[in-house]
Amino acid sequence: MCAGGFCFALWGHRLPRLVATAFVFGIEAGGAMADNEQAEGADGAEAASPKKGKLKLIIAAAGFVAILGAGAGWFFLMRGHGDEKHAEAPPPKPPSFVEVPDMMVNLVGAPGERVQYLRVKVVLEIKDEKQVEAIKPNLPRVTDLFQTYLRELRPSDINGSAGLFRLKEELTKRVNNAVAPQQVSAVLFKEIVVQ
Repeated sequence: MCAGGFCFALWGHRLPRLVATAFVFGIEAGGAMADNEQAEGADGAEAASPKKGKLKLIIAAAGFVAILGAGAGWFFLMRGHGDEKHAEAPPPKPPSFVEVPDMMVNLVGAPGERVQYLRVKVVLEIKDEKQVEAIKPNLPRVTDLFQTYLRELRPSDINGSAGLFRLKEELTKRVNNAVAPQQVSAVLFKEIVVQ
């Protein structure tokens, strides 16, 4: 019960303090409301995050099962496919062999040394049996080339395995020149004796 200005005068000095207090309480109340809204939002977010977490877990599990199924399917398809390939592959053909007539030649030596002889039995290895018939008519030419080459050798040229390997390579090269366009895989020694 105030008379106009008197109440104002009584409350006037307190008015700024009351307004300030009301403002602070309002903010605190509003802040509390904002906190409550955030708490409710957090509860909603917590409620939403387990849903999102479960969804991510389900998607990851489905992806893992799909990858596992694809890997198992690939394994079974490739295993069965590999068996078919092995069944379809023809067995390799054994090589064919052509015997060259035995040869005996004298080796080159220094003057006054004892004459040494080389006796050689050679077989030609051929990959395809069809080539055997094409090579047989050329055997006299092959024998001639072999004897011509062997007569130039010294006993030191065929010492050891390295010397025999070089001899084999030279004979293979000469055979392939003689029977071209046919091809000989290798020259094999059945016997090689120096006397």
